[in-house]
Amino acid sequence: LRAGGVVAFPTETYYGLAVDPFNTNALERLFRVKHRPRRLPILVLVGRRSQLQLLTNEVPQLYHRLMDTFWPGPLTLIFPALPSLACQLTGQTGTVGIRHSPHQVANTLIDTFNGPITATSANISGYPAATSAEDVVRMFGDDLDLILEGGLTPGGKGSTLIGIEDNQLVCIRDGQIEYAAVQRCVNHT
Repeated sequence: LRAGGVVAFPTETYYGLAVDPFNTNALERLFRVKHRPRRLPILVLVGRRSQLQLLTNEVPQLYHRLMDTFWPGPLTLIFPALPSLACQLTGQTGTVGIRHSPHQVANTLIDTFNGPITATSANISGYPAATSAEDVVRMFGDDLDLILEGGLTPGGKGSTLIGIEDNQLVCIRDGQIEYAAVQRCVNHT
C-alpha cells in the first residue's frame, strides 16, 4: 500500500480493494484495474474515529448517534471532504464516503498501514462483487499486488449508504442496515 499497490481484503459485506487514499497514482491504478468510471467516488475505511480528521473537518451532528450505534458495521456515511482530497477519491462531489468495518482482517490492514484505506468492492465494474479470495483471483488474475485470504464473506447487500441533504438524512443506497433502523436511531430521544 505504501508503494502504491492494490490489495484485496475481506470485509463484512464483500472483498474490497485497498489503496492508499492519499496516493493519486494508486487511485488511478485502482480505476484501471476495476475498469471503473472516473466520475464515481471511492469509499474509505477508517479503523477509529480519530482518522476521520484525515478526510473531513466536519462531522454532522446527525451522524454521532449513527456512529455510536452502527460503527463498526456496514453503514457508510457521506461526509464533506477536505479540499485536499484527490478528485479521484471524491468523484469531484466535494464529499467522501466513510465506514468503519467490524471485520478483523480489514481492521488489521488499516492498523498495519496506520491509516485509512479505500474499500471499493473487489470486482470489475458491472460484475458481481467477490465474496472469496478465489473470486478475486478469477476476476483480477495478476493485476493485484496482494490478496488477503479471509474466507467467504456474506455477500448479499452491501453497506447502507447515508447522506444529508437540507439537514435531513437521505438513503442513497439500501444495504445491510435497513433505512428504517437508521431513522429510528436518529429520531430516538
